[in-house]
Amino acid sequence: QVQLVESGGGLVQAGDSLRLSCAASGRTFSSNAMAWFRQAPGKEREFVTAINTNGRTTYYANSVKGRFTISRDNAKNTLYLQMNTLKPEDTAVYYCAAGAGAGSRLWYEYNYWGQGTQVTVSS
Repeated sequence: QVQLVESGGGLVQAGDSLRLSCAASGRTFSSNAMAWFRQAPGKEREFVTAINTNGRTTYYANSVKGRFTISRDNAKNTLYLQMNTLKPEDTAVYYCAAGAGAGSRLWYEYNYWGQGTQVTVSS
């Protein structure tokens, strides 16, 4: 069982940066591949990025490649998402997820989800 709590969202202007965090409870964080998804109003939940258990392999959606960076600190049971050069189309609720195979881009393969954190990017 993994419980996830996201933080760090907010209202920013286009071109700004934000860093999201996802704090995990339980002793199994380091054995879980992790991911970030996002969901904008009226749209399906979409894959953003994922990371394997030791943090050495990462996966990105084309829409965020080169702007977003996923990382994890297994000692702190925390997942991060550094978002740079934000665009209005990045506006969404961002969720961290666990429980699927490393790099999975399919939201329904993940068993554990946080409550989400809102990111709003104004133009």
